[in-house]
Amino acid sequence: MTDKAPSSPQAGRRTWWTSRVWTCLVLLGINCIYASTGIFSKMASKQVPGGIPYFFWVAGAVGVLALYAVLWQQVIARIPLSIAYLFRSSGLVFALLFAAFLWNEPISANNLAGAAIMAVGITLYVRA
Repeated sequence: MTDKAPSSPQAGRRTWWTSRVWTCLVLLGINCIYASTGIFSKMASKQVPGGIPYFFWVAGAVGVLALYAVLWQQVIARIPLSIAYLFRSSGLVFALLFAAFLWNEPISANNLAGAAIMAVGITLYVRA
């Protein structure tokens, strides 16, 4: 996320802008992974506690959280915390989308306004 000149010919292909876009995509992807734990949790909540399907969904949630933890550690080792933590709010937008598209839960005007405010905030901060 620096504006330094590339040190090798291969590095010249990735400008500061593409690096920034790549960083944003990686952060959004990781937060989508985190938000997907809500899918496993919701599915587990529909099962009889103690049953095999229940443990399947809980294990899926734990597995996704473990993957997220490993990826998040790699992110915060390479990206400033001020940027990485800002993108965590994108997980709320993904959760809203999952709820709407997977379970037909309603999205209110307030939900949309909140998601828009988060998206604008992330965009303004990253562009600064």
